[in-house]
Amino acid sequence: MTINATNTLSMQQKDLLLDATNTIAPHWPLDKLIAVNPLWSLVDKPFDEISDELSALAGIKTYLPIETYRTWFDEGKISHHCLTKAAEHYGLNEQDALLEHLSQANNLPDSWRNIADLADQQRPANKMSWHDEITHQVSQFCAAHYQQQSPTLRQQNINNELDLYSHWLEVTNEDKGLSIIMAESKLTDFFHDLPSDKGALFALAIEELALDDQALHFYAQALLLDINGWSSYLAYLNWSKGDSNENLAQENHVESLLAIKMAWELVVWRYLKHTSQALHSAIANKWSEQKNAIPALIQTHQDALLTSKTWALALEYSEQKSLHQTLISTPPSSSIADSARPELQAIFCIDVRSEVFRRALEKQSDKIQTLGFAGFFGLPIEYKAKDSHYARPQLPGLLQASITVTELTSDKNHVLRQQKEARWHRWGHAAPASFSMVESMGWWYAFKMFKQTLFSQRQEHPANRLAPNTDWKLTQHGLALTDQDKANLAKGILDTIKLTTYAPIVMLVGHGSHTSNNLHAAGLECGACGGQSGEVNVKVLASLLNDDKVRTLLNDMGVNIPSDTRFVAALHNTTTDQLTCFDQIDGSKEVDSKMANWFEKAQHLAQQKRAAKLDPSLLKVSDKQRSKAFTKRANDWSQVNPEWGLANNHSFIIAPRQQTRHLDLQGRSFLHDYNQYNDPDFSILERILTAPMLVTHWINMQYNLSVTDNFKFGCGNKVLHNAVGGNIGVFEGNGGDLRIGLSMQSLSDGQKWMHTPVRLAVYIAAPKAAIAQIAAKHDIVRQLIDNGWLYLFQWEGDKVQRFYQQQWQAPEQQKQE
Repeated sequence: MTINATNTLSMQQKDLLLDATNTIAPHWPLDKLIAVNPLWSLVDKPFDEISDELSALAGIKTYLPIETYRTWFDEGKISHHCLTKAAEHYGLNEQDALLEHLSQANNLPDSWRNIADLADQQRPANKMSWHDEITHQVSQFCAAHYQQQSPTLRQQNINNELDLYSHWLEVTNEDKGLSIIMAESKLTDFFHDLPSDKGALFALAIEELALDDQALHFYAQALLLDINGWSSYLAYLNWSKGDSNENLAQENHVESLLAIKMAWELVVWRYLKHTSQALHSAIANKWSEQKNAIPALIQTHQDALLTSKTWALALEYSEQKSLHQTLISTPPSSSIADSARPELQAIFCIDVRSEVFRRALEKQSDKIQTLGFAGFFGLPIEYKAKDSHYARPQLPGLLQASITVTELTSDKNHVLRQQKEARWHRWGHAAPASFSMVESMGWWYAFKMFKQTLFSQRQEHPANRLAPNTDWKLTQHGLALTDQDKANLAKGILDTIKLTTYAPIVMLVGHGSHTSNNLHAAGLECGACGGQSGEVNVKVLASLLNDDKVRTLLNDMGVNIPSDTRFVAALHNTTTDQLTCFDQIDGSKEVDSKMANWFEKAQHLAQQKRAAKLDPSLLKVSDKQRSKAFTKRANDWSQVNPEWGLANNHSFIIAPRQQTRHLDLQGRSFLHDYNQYNDPDFSILERILTAPMLVTHWINMQYNLSVTDNFKFGCGNKVLHNAVGGNIGVFEGNGGDLRIGLSMQSLSDGQKWMHTPVRLAVYIAAPKAAIAQIAAKHDIVRQLIDNGWLYLFQWEGDKVQRFYQQQWQAPEQQKQE
């Protein structure tokens, strides 16, 4: 067991390993939690092809069980016409055999097995599984290595220059317990013979395990998917460049994790060879056969998944057919809000939850106009609390903040109090908190829990209370923005919103959630605002647009905002459907009272709509009782699903609001206002397709894959969650892999799925040529469309036509069957 010092990696092998690490999509930490397509790094290949490969590679499921689709077919959710159409797409043309074929259970073949898995097949039942112990040991080590540390300890780590692999090897070499846990004497001796350099480790493993180029990439990706939770978090560290930690920025963290996994595989391989030649020989034979049969393995899974693909496509066709009928059913009717100056304009985030409230608000008066716009309102900002080190992004994860916003004034005593609460909050949400906190605080903590149970109050994270109503300081690269800089920023935003007229009151409505005792609370905030509420964004933008100096400069630049127009920052609480204004609306008692009445009635209507899914018993009580019940539910620290979030989202509509104002879209559609006649060069449409559309795709795919494979892409039972390293993520229980994605309580009511996993359907009211040109210009947009990660349609009057593979398909038949 000596180390060959000449073992080095070829450039080809380095590239293959790097390619494998790049297949893992990032997953954001709890305090910045946003929705992510967990297969984002693979969108350059067709969705069906990726489904086949991941099924063969790691047993990953991108489709539901056949029985679920069959039930939906019997219930009428999937139409026979759409099933036939889907079958034809996959070459199943024999009508007589179609239903019989599609009713058969889907028995998938075995997937790829890593060496530890092959060893477990021969392992006695009374011994710890190699796979389980490797996952546990690596996961616990990563939690310790990456937990948020004091500046002193962090600086020590930087000075020691220990990457993840080197640190793991150092710690593991001192761990005498592994031999005891695995009941394998002298197991730990084999770790002493591993190279301290991960490059040498890779070279050694490739040689001893006889990995050719095809097997190397496949194997490396399989190892990372085997611990997908940590792989995804470390991909986030690579993505974010480590933020302020220079040591984190220098390391390829996913590559280091891969080195650890491959080191364990090499140890198991060598140990079995040393202790049992017969067992090692049997495993070596299986290993050799498996490596040589990779293409055949993928083909076998492709054949086995044909039935699932057909059912899933039939479901998507059925959902689209229903929405097509809704969109073209009745022409939009004009209203005062469309043709004259409205009394109130309210610009909401495109989040599907706002669609319900917008419709409720619009019912209050024809003089109310609502619009949909990206939730970060075009502000490329991070928020840094004054007199505090705390900072957070306020924009989509795909973008980098270029401007820092800070309050001009703050209460230092308030900030210190909030910082103290934040430290307490962090301790209370650490993994061992359920034991150490109660044990340390004794009866006092028990009383606190008892009080919260009987007299529930909102348990808001202290950081969310750091931004008061105040003026704002905007800086870029450490320099304060000039008035002209602010005007340029405001003009860019207004040019994208493209208001043709301004109401006396223009409300900028961000959104946030209202939950207690919820480690994934940020996931219910605005995904377009870095997992935060949109409160800071709307306050900053309202402050900009109400600034007299900025308004004067805007007027000189051709943006004429009436002198009586006032911008008001507001927040839509998606859990309770309450709307809070941070500024005085008008100053006139009559106007303020009228609008307050509008908001209250809209709240009651929206709550009534949501109650049908959340708690049908609330439909039988009065509006005021229902409103109190929603607030109580949100304050309840034991409530596992205070709201359904973005569950059941299925479409993104880019069109003028008057084309959808008369439609009930069931809170399933992202609505982005867009008028092609105000966009002569289609630059606004280009921005929508390259930013908001990607965000909606991420949200849609996170929900889809959390349903189809909650083990790999969801986080299981939230009741069992424990925080890891402060904000890194969660364990389900006290170990195993880091869990990512959505909990079962966010997806199912215990009896049925609350989210229907269908790929996002995008509808655009714009010329075909403009759509095709934008898709051809941007590789990522073209890949999403042509590789089937989403559907893109042009919506024009009573026609809906799909754009796919750079071609416009024949218009859909719009008549009912």
